[in-house]
Amino acid sequence: MIRVFVAGACGKMGSETVKTILQQDDMKLVGASDIKNQGMDLGEVLGIPPLGIHIIGQLTSDLLKELAVDIMVDFTNPQSVFTNAKEAIKAGTVPVIGATGLDEQEIAELEDLAKENNVGVFIAPNFAIGAILMMKFARETAKYFSHVDIIEYHHDNKLDAPSGTALKTAEMISEIRRPMTQGHPNEYEKIPGARGGNFNGIRIHSVRLPGMIAHQEVIYGGNGQTLTIRHDAYTRETFMPGVMLAIRKSYKLKDFVIGLENFLD
Repeated sequence: MIRVFVAGACGKMGSETVKTILQQDDMKLVGASDIKNQGMDLGEVLGIPPLGIHIIGQLTSDLLKELAVDIMVDFTNPQSVFTNAKEAIKAGTVPVIGATGLDEQEIAELEDLAKENNVGVFIAPNFAIGAILMMKFARETAKYFSHVDIIEYHHDNKLDAPSGTALKTAEMISEIRRPMTQGHPNEYEKIPGARGGNFNGIRIHSVRLPGMIAHQEVIYGGNGQTLTIRHDAYTRETFMPGVMLAIRKSYKLKDFVIGLENFLD
């Protein structure tokens, strides 16, 4: 039985993860944290029968050790994810990180800490299988097209921009495509940022609007043609098969893994 702790359990992704874990035969939910509803029963907060699990605030390595947690799933925010991951690693708990916001320096520090403690770490820019395929297709397309923009759309409560999926997509494209300048060499922006963020010459645009969940387009342009690769997530249930797969694959993990594609057969 995999013992799982969910950080950010009252958020939209965290609460969906909690409900899905409760339906699994090989997992046991043993704890939860959130900045909201501290001290309350998690089940009552989520509108399901009481679970006997009371929401805590600050996640600590001592608590994770006390609960003998195997996997800490993190759906918190960019301000908390780094600290939570370090506490999990110190406790010998594998963090499965779905929250975005980690920068390269923080990822490198987590990798060093994980090696010191002989603990694995899993970071997922996206848990949707369709999004993983979108990124793979985008990478393959870069062999044939060099001009590309990425447009990612999310709900207006998302804190960071661009999304982790957009950055991962740009990184995968950059494995094939050499850095280059797109557009007219003398172009200029009348409004700063109008051309989007710049990643190795790939322009990334972030849209934040109510009514959206998580969507992304990768648009390639060539002579007389364009090719658009798009993925849409309409509910958060979309991500749950990937989250459950990540939990199972991360159980007893000793490696530092970034990307759900590494767990797909």
